Amino acid sequence: NMFSTLKVGRVRYGLMLREDGHVMDDGTTARLGESHYVMTTTTAAAGEVMKHLDFVQQCLRPDLNVRFISVTEQWAVATLSGPAAKEILSAAGTDINLNDEGFGFMSMREGYVSGLPARIYRISFTGELSYEINVPARYGMALWTTLMRAGKNFGITPYGTEAMHVLRGEKGFIIVGQETDGTVTPHDLAMSWIVSDKKPDFIGKRALARHSMKAGDRKQLVGLKTKDPKQVIPEGAHATLDPDQPPPVEMLGHVTSSYFSPNLGHSVAMALLR
Repeated sequence: NMFSTLKVGRVRYGLMLREDGHVMDDGTTARLGESHYVMTTTTAAAGEVMKHLDFVQQCLRPDLNVRFISVTEQWAVATLSGPAAKEILSAAGTDINLNDEGFGFMSMREGYVSGLPARIYRISFTGELSYEINVPARYGMALWTTLMRAGKNFGITPYGTEAMHVLRGEKGFIIVGQETDGTVTPHDLAMSWIVSDKKPDFIGKRALARHSMKAGDRKQLVGLKTKDPKQVIPEGAHATLDPDQPPPVEMLGHVTSSYFSPNLGHSVAMALLR
């Protein structure tokens, strides 16, 4: 994706590719200043991404005047999600203007929350209205306590990764390592829109131009809906046109994510299928 056009105070989603054009990770990048950015990664991939960035800097582009610093341990983050998120954040007390005109989607603002210095990102992995509130690590418990107290009258409750997975599954948002397996390109994920055709070069660009990367029989990420709305397909289940064919059975692909959606009243699933 193109990041040179990103304005200060704005956030952009991006994919990181390996040299072979396959998806390595995804995340967001916020521009804090003219030459100051903060990048988020998949949690489990933070170390690998940092190693990859160091490799690129030292071996591929030593001419660039750039420095990478891991700030994972410097910040504690609480994500406030849901239709009452704005009201709860206001009740907690903040000097940041939360109106949509002043703080729109995919923006970042710096200020205070209940007297705590904070960076707030209005980005969402659940599809709900969300504020990712970053405070210095030593204030993490203070932020948590403040938000739980402010949200008491709104019925606030902690949510874990299982709820988050269901919510993002309803939106069709990918998880790298779940919807990807090291052989998936942005085009396979129906994310060609994120591949910039204006940049003269990026890691993986030449690999994506290969004929095999555009073959018509490559697996594509699709949504699945079961005939029985209560049936949840097992994740990892293989798809075949004829389950009764003699071995070796020809596989079309596999189910990457599968959940029962309480909001929709039926199961939802995603799969990589030829």
